[in-house]
Amino acid sequence: MRIHLSSLGCKLNQSEMDSLAAQLARAGHQIAASPGEADLCVFNTCAVTHVAAQKSRQALRRLHRQNPKARLVATGCYAELSPSELQDLPGIQFLANNRDKAGLAALIGAEAAGYLSRPPSPDARDPIPGSGARTRALIKIQDGCDNACTYCIIHVARGPQHSRPAEQVLVEVQARLEAGHQEVVLTGVHIGAYGRDRAKSGMEPDLWALVARILAETDLPRLRLSSIEPWDLPERALRLWQDPRLCPHLHLPLQSGADAVLRRMARRYTTAEFGALMHAARQVIPDLAITTDVIVGFPGESEDEFAQSLAFVRAAGFARVHVFPYSLRPGTPAAEMPGQVPPQAKAERARAMRAAAAEADQAFRQQFVGRTMDVLWESSREGEGGTVWSGLTGNYLRVYAASSEDLANRLTAARLLSLPPSFGLICRLRRPNS
Repeated sequence: MRIHLSSLGCKLNQSEMDSLAAQLARAGHQIAASPGEADLCVFNTCAVTHVAAQKSRQALRRLHRQNPKARLVATGCYAELSPSELQDLPGIQFLANNRDKAGLAALIGAEAAGYLSRPPSPDARDPIPGSGARTRALIKIQDGCDNACTYCIIHVARGPQHSRPAEQVLVEVQARLEAGHQEVVLTGVHIGAYGRDRAKSGMEPDLWALVARILAETDLPRLRLSSIEPWDLPERALRLWQDPRLCPHLHLPLQSGADAVLRRMARRYTTAEFGALMHAARQVIPDLAITTDVIVGFPGESEDEFAQSLAFVRAAGFARVHVFPYSLRPGTPAAEMPGQVPPQAKAERARAMRAAAAEADQAFRQQFVGRTMDVLWESSREGEGGTVWSGLTGNYLRVYAASSEDLANRLTAARLLSLPPSFGLICRLRRPNS
């Protein structure tokens, strides 16, 4: 069977589709590059905001338009939380919630009723390593979340935190390395909680012990972490960055730069504690990029609280800021809070925060102009002057270089020359004696 896989949202969703692709290929199916070539399309939905839910519906409709004959399978968080909103979309054969997702490879081709009534086989959660379709391999180390941030619905969609055994993770890392990947990204819903669900039995290390094992037991050129909650980054963990293979990049979700808003969000830190953590990390990790998420227009956010948040972001020196207008998610405590901010005010605050984010991004990138850094090249496009390659430095700077060489999945040194008008840096490859 020819199967097309796609997803929306987080790196965890991408990782799950990469793993599913490997499992399906091993079972003899052909992974189709485009929907038009497929007999079956599987789409991993997102529901983190109402916009993500809307985009999930749009994507499923688009898949059906691109290939009306293909059967559609919707899975993921939106399928988990709001199946009634998806089941009547054109082309949908069946829905698979997050619990069913682990058994999708074994169940592809079955009737819809079989998917929904039959539990996954006992070994359905075992990883099946594969090369995936990306230069950077995304490896899922845990799922679920035991936090209860008042705005978030994902802990409902994904369920309680549970970790993959460390040995399985190590086997998959080694398999990705042998398949040619130069970088592995450890991902999940709440990776900082890795191992806690199994710690009582003494069976599992924590995240930092897992990272140490990967660095010690493999020759992986680059290891990167996805989002880390600020309370999950102890001072002892910072010593791991003495190994240059651990990428100098931390994504620490701030969510708000106002302490009163953080309390209403049920976040477990103050802005002073967050700032101290950033300072400590920068003292230890050279060239560190700290990226973050910020929500504007959270219920009850006053003009003064927004001003505090904006000032904190301007002063923090973030490398990148993802700005989200607050999205009301039914079933969360925040949805019932008084002081819901009007849409127009949220939009205005988002524009102001994004302007501050753009300034921070520009200032961070400017620091590295004239430097020579290692770049992992990912993709290329043809331009008027020839082939232009795009890649990432270890600290997550997007760079571009013109080259007639095939640079795909190669780590090379490059001299960063200038800032383009938009995101990224222009560079040239570093040659011997150049």
